[in-house]
Amino acid sequence: METINKKTIGNYVAEDFRTAALFSKYGIDFCCKGNRTLAEACEKKAISPERLENEINVILNTANEQSVDFKSWSLDLLVEYIEKTHHRYVEEKSSVLYRFLDKLCKVHGDRHPELFEINKLFIEGAGVLAKHMMKEELILFPFIKRMSQTKGKSIKMPNFGTVDNPIAMMQDEHTTEGERFAKIAELTNNYTPPADACQTYKVTFAMLKEFEDDLHIHIHLENNILFPGAQVLERQFNILDKLDHSLL
Repeated sequence: METINKKTIGNYVAEDFRTAALFSKYGIDFCCKGNRTLAEACEKKAISPERLENEINVILNTANEQSVDFKSWSLDLLVEYIEKTHHRYVEEKSSVLYRFLDKLCKVHGDRHPELFEINKLFIEGAGVLAKHMMKEELILFPFIKRMSQTKGKSIKMPNFGTVDNPIAMMQDEHTTEGERFAKIAELTNNYTPPADACQTYKVTFAMLKEFEDDLHIHIHLENNILFPGAQVLERQFNILDKLDHSLL
């Protein structure tokens, strides 16, 4: 019971990502709202915390040779992975989904007017994500990599001061996008195509589901592993007062 009341959802997923599928099954947000305890999340969903903890323990006690321990990675390696895997994914899939959703609106919008709202939400979300990722890649991530690769005990202060400042902004934007895509999931009946759906309709909904699933993993890696790690690492340095103009 002590674990239920103290350990957060994000902690569970950070320790073993296989638990993410279990939380998703119960509709528990493990990325944007990963800071809730198991008890708090279960109360919100009217789920027995003891039952869920038992299911989690089954997963944790089952060997999984393919599980990736992201917590053991250096922060610079994790940054590279997030950029090359999740940032590039968003860039590539967004352009395809723009076209498919536009086509669905034109062909099926008269019978399924919810497509116009889905399209609007996706265009807004993808646009915000593009700016969000650019801020990470140009401002926050370079400093995290600099700290990870620095051998000395001092490092120049970036223009944003402590990493807590951009991290707070990134987490707020993560929450906004998580809520936006939850709305898309609701409008699509959890990505279930209607009976009269053509193949493009089915493929588009499958791609939207994959996009949201990838976003959950993406946000989890940042919120629950990269950002806390950067905050811990920063405290190990003497931050020099002089600004590091290469990060301006």
